[in-house]
Amino acid sequence: MKMQFWSVGKAHEAYVKEGVEMFTKRISHYYTAGWQIIPVPKNSGMLSEMDLKKREGETIVSFLQKDDYLVLLDERGKTFTSEGLAQFIQQRANDSVKKIIFLIGGAYGVSDAVMQRANYTWSLSPLVFPHQLVRLILAEQVYRACTIIKNEKYHHT
Repeated sequence: MKMQFWSVGKAHEAYVKEGVEMFTKRISHYYTAGWQIIPVPKNSGMLSEMDLKKREGETIVSFLQKDDYLVLLDERGKTFTSEGLAQFIQQRANDSVKKIIFLIGGAYGVSDAVMQRANYTWSLSPLVFPHQLVRLILAEQVYRACTIIKNEKYHHT
């Protein structure tokens, strides 16, 4: 199974880049993993919140393949424990999912089309975090889940 992490916005900020890269490399020991940064549409400052979400959504949907398993990160989604996330990922592998995509939407969330296309909506926390920090938390939590699946000690340190 391949894992992709998609985020709408700008490139990784320096304060998260090293950590995101480190955890992504660690995830790559278990699954092929990588990041896709989806740029904010040009002239986004001129668009209404709804129009911006719609344009971002069109881009996201155009990148998706029919069989991609889309996990949308959204504060209104369901939460996991670390063990629960590990079970979730293992179940996707057991189901022969070829590619799982974890999507961090734009500043205003995602369009209805993306919400409807999502196979699962996951909330990291009821708290709201900056998008850059969500990238780091997401990468670390997925790495942690991988170590739980393999019964390795990282989760217990």
